[in-house]
Formats: sequence, structure tokens, C-alpha cells
Amino acid sequence: MIGDFLHAMRSYGKAWELIRIQRLWVYFLAPALISVALAIGIGTTAWALSGTIGAWLTGWIPEGWGGNAAGVIGRILAGLLVAVGGLAIFKTLVLIVAGPFMSPLSEKIEAYMAGASASGGLRPVQIIRDMVRGIRVNVRNLFWELFLSLLLVIAGLVLPFLSPLVPVLIFLVQAYYAGFGNMDFTLERHFGYRDSIRFVRGVRGLAIGNGAAYLLLLLTGVGFLFALPLGTVAATMDSVARMKA
Repeated sequence: MIGDFLHAMRSYGKAWELIRIQRLWVYFLAPALISVALAIGIGTTAWALSGTIGAWLTGWIPEGWGGNAAGVIGRILAGLLVAVGGLAIFKTLVLIVAGPFMSPLSEKIEAYMAGASASGGLRPVQIIRDMVRGIRVNVRNLFWELFLSLLLVIAGLVLPFLSPLVPVLIFLVQAYYAGFGNMDFTLERHFGYRDSIRFVRGVRGLAIGNGAAYLLLLLTGVGFLFALPLGTVAATMDSVARMKA
């Protein structure tokens, strides 16, 4: 699993080189514009809700328990949950809305790897089909991502000694589902919904590695402008190689 994790992260360098060779820069435009619009909207909303969420989370701490330290931990974990929720929703919406542009990119990369020609073009019927699947997959992933993250935050509140581990564990959860979303642009051409879930579970290291690199790009502040197409190409390369193994 660790080997797959490291391999998936290194694939981003190979993906950049392949994008450069194939001159695929046009696929960066739509995701960048979509990401900017969503980042502004979600960031503003998350900031407005942060106080309410913080008060709710702090209410989980028994009165008088832990003194001031408990309150500090509660506020820190509340801020973490707001950030995690905003990032999770942002990633999900970008994957869904930009999906019609990423699926052809993935198909083009897979065709290149096979020495064939991609079918090319945006096909209306296929776009609708891919968006429906994208909504199904990514909404399912969002539910589990937020559910597991909330459980980890509550665990950190109830058991303060676990608090230092909570951000790391939440990052790994987010990375898994981010990698899943990037890989599904390839898997949608080969597997049904349930088979795709089983495939990703079998290559958790690749999914987490791809998602970890993707999240680190988002956290740079400007990486969100090119993280999705780069992550899609890297995930396509790794998914195709693993399916053929």
C-alpha cells in the first residue's frame, strides 16, 4: 500500500510531462474557471457558518470538563471541521461540474497509452450519462467523507489525547475520496458503479496517493487552478496500468 501511495504521488510529475508533450493545456481552462467560482462561493459560506458550527461542536464538551483546554480544543476542532467540510464540498462540486471536460481528457490519455486515437469531441448523450454517474459517485463519496470526518472530530473532542492525530486521519480520508473521484474519470469507461467502488478499494494506496498530491496542490492557494486536470491524467495513467496488470 505504501508503495502504491508513493507511486501515485510520483505520477503527477509524469502527468505534467505527458500534458506538455501532448499540448493538452486547453483542458486546464474550464476547471480553473469553475474552481475560482466555487472557491469564492463556498469560502464565503463556510466563513459565515463557522461561528454556528463552532458553538455546536463545543456543546459536545461536558460543562466544566477539561477547563480552558477543552474549550481551546473544541474551537480548534470546530475550525478544522469547517475547513474540511468546505474543502470536501468544493472538491465534490468541481468533480461533478468539470466532469464533462475531464472525461475526454482521461479518454485521450488512455488512447495515447494504447497507441490508438480517442473518439474526440464532447458528445451530448455521453456528457449527460457521465454527469449522472459523476453525481452518484461523488455524492456518495461526499457523504462518507463528511461522516467519517465528523466521527474523527467527535473522537478528538471526547478523547483529547487523540486530537493531534485527527487532522492527519481526516487528510487521509479526504485523500482517498479525492483520488477515487479522479480515478473514476477512467473507471466510468470500464466498470459499473459498484465494480468501480470495489476496484478502488483494492487499490487504496493509489487512491490515497493521488488524492494526497491533489489536496497538497489545493492547499498551495493557486494549485486549484490546475490540480484537477493534473490529477485526472495521473489517475488515468495509474488506473489503466493497474487494470492491465
